[in-house]
Amino acid sequence: MNNILEKQRTFFMTGQTLDIEFRISYLKKLANEIKKRENDILNALYKDLGKSETEAYMCELGLTLSEISYFLKNLKTFAKEKTVPTPLTNFMSRSYIKFVPRGNVLIISPWNYPFLLSVEPLVDAIAAGNTVILKPSAYSPYTSDVIFEIINSVFEDEYVKVVKGGREENKNLLNLNFDFVFFTGSQNVGKEVLRSCSENLTPSVLELGGKSPCIVDKTANIKLAAKRIVFGKFLNCGQTCVAPDYIYCDKSVKEELISELIAQIDKQYGNKPILNKDYGKIINKKHFERLINLIDQNRVIKGGNTSEETLKIEPTIMAPVTWNDKVMQEEIFGPVLPILEYDNLNDVIKEINNHANPLALYIFSNNKKNIKSVTDLCRYGGGCINDVVVHLATSEMPFGGFKESGMGAYHGKYGFETFSHQKSMLDKKVWIDLPIRYQPYNAFCMKLLKIFLK
Repeated sequence: MNNILEKQRTFFMTGQTLDIEFRISYLKKLANEIKKRENDILNALYKDLGKSETEAYMCELGLTLSEISYFLKNLKTFAKEKTVPTPLTNFMSRSYIKFVPRGNVLIISPWNYPFLLSVEPLVDAIAAGNTVILKPSAYSPYTSDVIFEIINSVFEDEYVKVVKGGREENKNLLNLNFDFVFFTGSQNVGKEVLRSCSENLTPSVLELGGKSPCIVDKTANIKLAAKRIVFGKFLNCGQTCVAPDYIYCDKSVKEELISELIAQIDKQYGNKPILNKDYGKIINKKHFERLINLIDQNRVIKGGNTSEETLKIEPTIMAPVTWNDKVMQEEIFGPVLPILEYDNLNDVIKEINNHANPLALYIFSNNKKNIKSVTDLCRYGGGCINDVVVHLATSEMPFGGFKESGMGAYHGKYGFETFSHQKSMLDKKVWIDLPIRYQPYNAFCMKLLKIFLK
């Protein structure tokens, strides 16, 4: 691994990645190879997570290609020097921001969206002009193998290299002195990443998770809310970092919401979801057993059935639930949806803020005051009003967490900026030199300073 990094350092110092056309040419090659290997990618995602072709393309392959297309259209604009106003103190100068690559980057990706969350940050890093070592998850081996083959077909090792393996490989990589580290995964592992980065003072971005709340007030369109919540919660069998972790529902509409949620589960997944070929599976037995341990059968009002053979768990609704229940003590990351009720929205806001800051928050409401209160006062990464999950499907907005749910953001322009260093530059003319800053100082100098600096 150290040899690979040294090769990438040497290659980076040649300056080839500074050329915008060079970056664009490799982004085009990557897009073409992804399209050529589309069936291999879809098959791998099915083997790892049971994803249907439609879901895999919609949530992984398509979004990745969309990110590449976005940069092919906009990269030249993003990479231009940005002129900014110059203060009077630097009379006859040009102030500008110069975007330069961070250098040699490490990207560690998770297993739940193993293609998207590996290749999309890679696209941003390449667009910004970096070299990359990419470490995909060992929990999704089929997808990791396809990514390895694609990258090997497109890039030389000194430019982009995939390193496969598990915790030992992660540890060894983190011990190396990269210029930047981008990590997507759990909070516990995120702490280890940040701890390792601190040893070398390496800047990093952490894309983590958390218990993302979904608030449904009494003014919401309950039928539509249920339809969209069921889609977002049980997508990828609930293994989505921005999935609604739990519902906070106004008690006056709770029963109506539950009825609609049950109807939507039947409509979208059928009466026997475990037999639905388009419904995914839990990634492995360890997580399967963890999720079963969170399900209190005494509180299950829909679903609850499981298949150890296929690692499938039915879309499951639990109610009534409180913060004391086991299912509320950790991020669920599976197809289990607890429902809490409330009387006063202000109490909900306080309760949410008393817990770790979530990656996402959703509110279903037609009350502008309620929407403003929640979106202003709650602390979270990002979210939706009257929808769930889909806010991340754009290259025009930053995607990232807040405190416990992460630090830093990416996607589109924001991804380019994340993987770039912004140099502040002043181009000073040589034919004029104001004497005001030089000693010996006098009263006239002070008067001029007060004029210039007020």
